[in-house]
Amino acid sequence: MSDPQIVWLRRDLRLVDQAAFHCAANAGPVIAVYVLDDETPGSHAYGSASRWYLHHALEALAKDLGRHNSQLVLRKGRAVDVLCDLAEETGAGAVHAIRHYEPWWREAEQELAARLDLCLHDGNYLLPPGAVTTGSGTPYKIFTPFKNATFDAIDSFDILPEPSLTLPEQWPASDDLGDWKLLPERPDWAGGMRRFWKAGTAAALERFDDFVEVIGDYKEDRECPSIDGSSKMSPHLHFGEVSPRQFWQTIAQHRSHGARFFKAELVWRDYAQTLALQFPDYGKRSYRDGYDERLWRDPDTDEQAAADLEAWQEGRTGYPVVDAGMRQLWQTGWMHNRVRMIAASFLVKHLLIDWRHGEKWFWDTLVDADYASNATNWQWVSGTGVDSNMFVRIMAPLSQSEKFNAGDYIRQYVAELAEIDDPYVHDPEAHGCRPPAYPAKIIGHKEGRERALQAYRTMKG
Repeated sequence: MSDPQIVWLRRDLRLVDQAAFHCAANAGPVIAVYVLDDETPGSHAYGSASRWYLHHALEALAKDLGRHNSQLVLRKGRAVDVLCDLAEETGAGAVHAIRHYEPWWREAEQELAARLDLCLHDGNYLLPPGAVTTGSGTPYKIFTPFKNATFDAIDSFDILPEPSLTLPEQWPASDDLGDWKLLPERPDWAGGMRRFWKAGTAAALERFDDFVEVIGDYKEDRECPSIDGSSKMSPHLHFGEVSPRQFWQTIAQHRSHGARFFKAELVWRDYAQTLALQFPDYGKRSYRDGYDERLWRDPDTDEQAAADLEAWQEGRTGYPVVDAGMRQLWQTGWMHNRVRMIAASFLVKHLLIDWRHGEKWFWDTLVDADYASNATNWQWVSGTGVDSNMFVRIMAPLSQSEKFNAGDYIRQYVAELAEIDDPYVHDPEAHGCRPPAYPAKIIGHKEGRERALQAYRTMKG
């Protein structure tokens, strides 16, 4: 019998279109292992919402493996050490893994490759980050030419089927998933997430099938928070329960603007990862010089800034669409895409608080928190990124709320405003109908805008 082959799982929790499983199955008996690694230096340990989702994603993958009479081995610790010990314990001939591009995973892969036979495969993105380059062979920094080049580079994909798995003669010991305590207990704050999400490949494909039925209207509907027009594929893609190539292939024959727009969002994931590959500290450092030292108010030393940050986190800013988004985030682990931009802009520009405080909060509260996408999106909004919105372009949350018909969305998530009709619900304070239970604006729009512009002028000298 051939030596066992270890499949090291991270954000690739699927069997279909999973090259690591496919190649390992061709080489020998497969031992699939997930390592909960909170110890690798420099790594972003999962936040609370992501850990909740991870628990259910691992449960779903274990069931999928069970259909093949296989198992999912769970271990906890520093991934490189755990895998080396497991390889020695099982006599494994090689470790197979989908290549990851976060800086800590790249370092771990290099260390692991120096200690045993590591076979890395592509598969988490449409094309491997770094594969699409300019005419001079350098990586793209600006999204639009990157998107166009990616569209030109993609013809179609060959989707790998589920592998036929051979079982090892003996299974290594596994942790019990419940012992990892990924789920909240006291208090159990995950009730809204349980109602909102169902993890696993089957659930992802079922939701995507429903989405494809209305994909023609996606470009318009996704902008309106009160319409269920988003795909909600982000956590499934983040944890690799499906590959983006599967989605692309499914809608390959759809010629609508909505389908092309969804494809462009898949390309944005590739773009974000390309930036993280070029700039490994993109999640920690502003790309443009000067912002860090001279623009932001510091919640660590400024009491009012700290209070403003807390009000934003808790959805108590007095701006209904911002508060609805922040409360949706807390309840469901997800926020509507248009509202994410409005809420992020409000923090960075109206409140003049460093984007990294927002990135940190999103990392802990989003089920789809992704190092590259989170950093790229925040740096785009804050004006600090390689390709970003100008800082002086300041979103007006009140007019955005009316423009994109957020009334029903506000009434759903801001209980104090549930009985207020349009158009008053977008700005009840201005219309003289703000309920006493709902907070007043922590800063006026004009005041916040002028303060941000003055801070920018001062920074620029």
